[in-house]
Amino acid sequence: MSAMDFDKLFHQFTQLKVAVIGDVMLDTYWWGNVDRISPEAPVPVVAVSKREQRIGGAGNVALNIASLGASISMISVLGKDDDGEQLTKLLAEKNINTKYLVNSEYRITTNKIRIISRNQHMMRLDAEIADDIISDDEERLMYAFENYIAAEDPDIVIMEDYNKGVLTEYVIKSIINLCKKHNILTAVDPKRKNFFTYEGVDIFKPNLKEVKDGLNIIRDEINISVLKDMHLLLQEKLEHHISLITLSEKGVFYQHENNAAIIPTHIRSIADVSGAGDTVIAIASLVYAATKDAKLMAEIANIAGGLVCEEVGTVAIDKKKLLGECVHLLS
Repeated sequence: MSAMDFDKLFHQFTQLKVAVIGDVMLDTYWWGNVDRISPEAPVPVVAVSKREQRIGGAGNVALNIASLGASISMISVLGKDDDGEQLTKLLAEKNINTKYLVNSEYRITTNKIRIISRNQHMMRLDAEIADDIISDDEERLMYAFENYIAAEDPDIVIMEDYNKGVLTEYVIKSIINLCKKHNILTAVDPKRKNFFTYEGVDIFKPNLKEVKDGLNIIRDEINISVLKDMHLLLQEKLEHHISLITLSEKGVFYQHENNAAIIPTHIRSIADVSGAGDTVIAIASLVYAATKDAKLMAEIANIAGGLVCEEVGTVAIDKKKLLGECVHLLS
């Protein structure tokens, strides 16, 4: 692919319509200093000097899509609370459509509060309800999703599962069936709980540990033939089209029909791996929706995952940087 072709491809991203459906959450950071122990209990007293709230969970996938210029909608269930209002506001500020978010009186908005002093995590507080959403909320979520499809006619729908209860078995099966009916591509970043519920999905993107856990594979040896066997075992259960398995520092493996390869990572100075999986599923989904080329999808997603690992904290991909790397490494 020539340099001009990459410019054209990245322009194509801006023509795509994408939905992310799954567990969106608020990431809260409190920074402060510790210079004494509490007189009430043997715990440090953190004098909070700065607070920040960011979009987390499935919202990070939406942020990556938005950063490449595609039209993106977030579909999820939030609580009817201040955290839900704040999260909706943050999403809207990043040009992520919030029209199809559902607010439930039976939930609270997931908020992960990290308390940090001198770049050390002192504590994390998780405010959440991780049980499956109730059937009323399932119906309301699917109603919102049906309205979204009717209004937007998306190119691809990404399911981002963090085991927080939004993607129930009923919701997963309903989404895939509806997308098949309307010829919409589907992709999933699964978690253990619903691992084999995503039957018929187009792109199945677990990490290696999730595959080994799901298939009860104990062996440590990983090579192309072992990974091809994993793809076949997954396909027996899922009847999906493409496996995209992330292999940490070893890169990614993809298989589509008889085409399969391990795409090795490019040498980088790794600062933080958090959020890399979100970037990989976002970029893979965009590239495949634009090109229907599984190899190119894996190559670009691999580069994007490596790039975000050079940054501290969870960050969305930089479009200009990714384009430059694609021209440099893939032309």
